[in-house]
Amino acid sequence: MAIRGPRLEFAVGAFLLLALASLLVLALASTNRNFGFGGSHYPLVAKFTQLGQLRTNAPVKIGGVVVGQVQKIELDPKTFQSVVTLSIDGRYNTLSADTSAGIFTSGLLGESYIGLSPGGDPESLKPGDEIGFTQPAVDLLQLVGKYMFSSGGKPAGDDAATDAPADPAAPPAPEGQTP
Repeated sequence: MAIRGPRLEFAVGAFLLLALASLLVLALASTNRNFGFGGSHYPLVAKFTQLGQLRTNAPVKIGGVVVGQVQKIELDPKTFQSVVTLSIDGRYNTLSADTSAGIFTSGLLGESYIGLSPGGDPESLKPGDEIGFTQPAVDLLQLVGKYMFSSGGKPAGDDAATDAPADPAAPPAPEGQTP
């Protein structure tokens, strides 16, 4: 026989309200409290030769502060460069025309993001403008591989012949001859 009473019904109702409230908090946190509407945004375009691990919805930062996100990533069929569309918060609509963009990584294995460095040009970027100065992502695995497997430009067998010290106990060579 199941026991039903006002205390049990209250506990179940409180649990359901707590679950709904936690889902609402999770939804707010994952959408930056915008839900796709609200604050104004404007697009900027940047072209890169190497994206690394950059993905859509990655943050766009200026001085470590998030000012937007990556909206779309496409490939230009003529130049074969990656075309990245950025969605920048409307509060930052005075970015100078000589702003540069680079792809960076948070820590050694962290997420990739786009870092913007505003310049000093009095002209501002307009919605849809292209950022002219870009820096591609650095592939850390490729750099480590080059460092580990590089021989410094010397063939492997030359070390013993050129770097061996002379034997101090050996008699001096006759003039004009080398040992």
